[in-house]
Amino acid sequence: MTQKRMPYPPTPAAPAAPAAGVFLQLLPITLAVFVAFLAMGMQLPVLPLHLHDTLGMGTLVVGSVTGSQFVAALLSRSWAGNFADMRGARRAVIAGFLLVAASGLPYAASLWAPDPAAAVWLLLLGRIVLALGESLITTGAMGWAVGLVGPQNTGKVMVWIGIAIFGAYSLGAPVGVMVNGHWGFAGIAAATVLTPLLAWAAVSGVRAVPPTATRRTPFYTVLSVVLWPGIGLALSSVGFGLIAAFIALLFAAKNWGDASLAFTAFGFAFIAARIFFGHLPDKVGGAQVALVSVAIEAVGLLLIWGADTPALAYLGAALTGFGYSLAFPGFGVEAARRAPPQTRSLAMGAYVAFLDIALGVTGPLAGALAGVRGIGSVYLAGAVTVALALAVALKLLAEGPSKGMRQG
Repeated sequence: MTQKRMPYPPTPAAPAAPAAGVFLQLLPITLAVFVAFLAMGMQLPVLPLHLHDTLGMGTLVVGSVTGSQFVAALLSRSWAGNFADMRGARRAVIAGFLLVAASGLPYAASLWAPDPAAAVWLLLLGRIVLALGESLITTGAMGWAVGLVGPQNTGKVMVWIGIAIFGAYSLGAPVGVMVNGHWGFAGIAAATVLTPLLAWAAVSGVRAVPPTATRRTPFYTVLSVVLWPGIGLALSSVGFGLIAAFIALLFAAKNWGDASLAFTAFGFAFIAARIFFGHLPDKVGGAQVALVSVAIEAVGLLLIWGADTPALAYLGAALTGFGYSLAFPGFGVEAARRAPPQTRSLAMGAYVAFLDIALGVTGPLAGALAGVRGIGSVYLAGAVTVALALAVALKLLAEGPSKGMRQG
């Protein structure tokens, strides 16, 4: 049988490095991702209320505008992954910072819109530009980091990049409430423009890694390889999507006051899980870790659904964050094992695309459900959806650690 020619030469694995050396190499990229996502985290508790209370929009519009970022990110993953693989991951990350900064300009312009409908369209434009930047940052940062520390540390890369992202969401939420309280939505727009420029400074001295591809790879070829881990990620990401889009409205509906502590509880639990247990996907297997993680996440969403006090909702948010924290690298390690190494950024983009699918669909569907059954009902539906990821984890576990692997 004739062996198929590889489209690119195999990427050599980097030599094994001590854990401390890996951390130091990842630190500038992790810090830059944290700073860039801080601009996004500040919007989480503010944008839904700005749409609902200031502009008078219903839950369907709120869910659609917040979810539009994830739809746009999904559509841009192929472009972002090929950009990073062909033109360099460092260049992709810096371009992403500039786009995130540019997304604040339509936000600012919306404050002078002639009517609420025009303001919504400008906010929608800002979310789309933000999505393009986020897609380049996430895809490029993972490809850049893996290129620096080697594919044998893929799990660690996912752990630390994830800590940066959700740590930024955790801190960004209360900071966003404070900024909004002092300067209104104009302050959020200004912070969105300025913060990513600091992220650019954080990686100014980090060396680039060579591009891993010489020509464009069709997205569907990598997407099919990471299909089942991606489905697991999509189902388990619903919990995060519901907290991002609707926890502020839930607290407002129940007269519980500021919801920023729910984001903080989610983020701190997310970070704690990765710090103390982030080594497990590489050590014991991604499917095993994902199986336990999604069960914890589903319990957290059930607690939010049944909560009659803010404290119980905080606990539910924390359990949701703890479970989702390790579900992402758990399914992600399974995806990385199946992907050709010379398309590392594209493969990571394909995997994260399933997150975009989940978050893009979750906002509008949950918004429609909330309009019919009340805001609390979305968390019961979310718990059922996340529980379906158990079946995916069991399927991957049954396949074994090596089935479906694609080596260069």
